[in-house]
Amino acid sequence: MPQSSALDPDAIAALKAVSPDDGGAFLNELIGIFLADTPQRLAEIRDCLGKGDATTLTRAAHSIKGAAGNFGARRLAAAAYQIEQQGKTVNLAAIPPLLPALDAEFAAVKAEMEALRVS
Repeated sequence: MPQSSALDPDAIAALKAVSPDDGGAFLNELIGIFLADTPQRLAEIRDCLGKGDATTLTRAAHSIKGAAGNFGARRLAAAAYQIEQQGKTVNLAAIPPLLPALDAEFAAVKAEMEALRVS
């Protein structure tokens, strides 16, 4: 993977090493879970923003941050962290300008994950 990769090659190698003899099934499963869950968390952030629910919004951002970290998706984790911090301080007005970066980073991560999947 190139240096500007949305995913850290070392993190991906570590995930592959957990189950090296499964032909990539474990990594595929993790990617599938991430790609199914993250859009739900992104929608939850927007929904909670509209409702003024800082607590649930913070949890959703924290979930994205943690899951992204498992794959070495540092930029996505950092974008989620910024939103998480604003949620913790109940500074919801600061969040909408942060959403485009979160969406863009997720799109980059998603594209790289889909390319990693083994059929």
